[in-house]
Amino acid sequence: MCAVCGCGTDNVRIEGQEQQDHDHGHVHADGTVHSHAHEHAHEHAHGHEDGHEHTQVHSHAPGLSQTRMVQIEQDILAKNNAYAAANRQYFDERGIFALNLVSSPGSGKTTLLVKTIEALRARVPIQVVEGDQQTTVDAERIRATGVPALQINTGKGCHLDGHMVGHALERLQPVDDSLFLIENVGNLVCPAAFALGEHHKVVILSVTEGEDKPLKYPDMFRAATVLLLNKCDLLPYLTFNVEQALANARRVNPSIIAIRVSATTGEGLASWLAWLDAGLQAQRARRSESVATLKRRVAELERQLAQS
Repeated sequence: MCAVCGCGTDNVRIEGQEQQDHDHGHVHADGTVHSHAHEHAHEHAHGHEDGHEHTQVHSHAPGLSQTRMVQIEQDILAKNNAYAAANRQYFDERGIFALNLVSSPGSGKTTLLVKTIEALRARVPIQVVEGDQQTTVDAERIRATGVPALQINTGKGCHLDGHMVGHALERLQPVDDSLFLIENVGNLVCPAAFALGEHHKVVILSVTEGEDKPLKYPDMFRAATVLLLNKCDLLPYLTFNVEQALANARRVNPSIIAIRVSATTGEGLASWLAWLDAGLQAQRARRSESVATLKRRVAELERQLAQS
């Protein structure tokens, strides 16, 4: 059991690989093996102005002190952050724009993802990672659009982590200057605490849910850059208060970008696609700048060698 969120970490299956136990124990390049205890703790990550998340843990593990539980939890998150940082470096070196899509189950996340892919696939390469506890249904839906997709089944686990996504990168081998979309397990709690190497979290909230979701699950809405308010075509048949929902989201995250969308009618998709295009262009520009900087550095070193 994971000491961070209390979920089961066994029976993780990455599509096309042998079944593996995922116990947050990892083998590093130098052959060192790190394994972590999985006791039950509740975790609360709080975002601050410095961009870091500060975590409080409340232990419920018999025989373990609060100090020991904090140490275990911090060790797990630190290891995950190391894998996430490696993924992020992979993306940045190749100009790949990576997003982590998160929501409750039933928000319409996969349908919205399909519509997004259909709109963009002719002008940008796209790869997708699908996270679910069981089945390959969503990956099959994505592959039907013509883009590569890899299913990760988390078994008893309630979130993807950086290690899983690293394996997905090895399998998918995304091309340079592409869009890499990660559809996380349907859950507004645990995915907030586990970085995957993404550039942004995008939270999807459907109008069939409550306006108070951002207040009930503040860590996720605080961690997200974009809020997609989905299924807006159903508003005439509901009592959902859009302005209240957005006010609640901005209460926990004043800078969140809110876009009203409908995967059914196409409402708001142009604004969502424009945001994606801007992110892709910015990521490619950063890569070009990094390459140019490296070339200047190499030229300077060659000049110094020639003068020595």
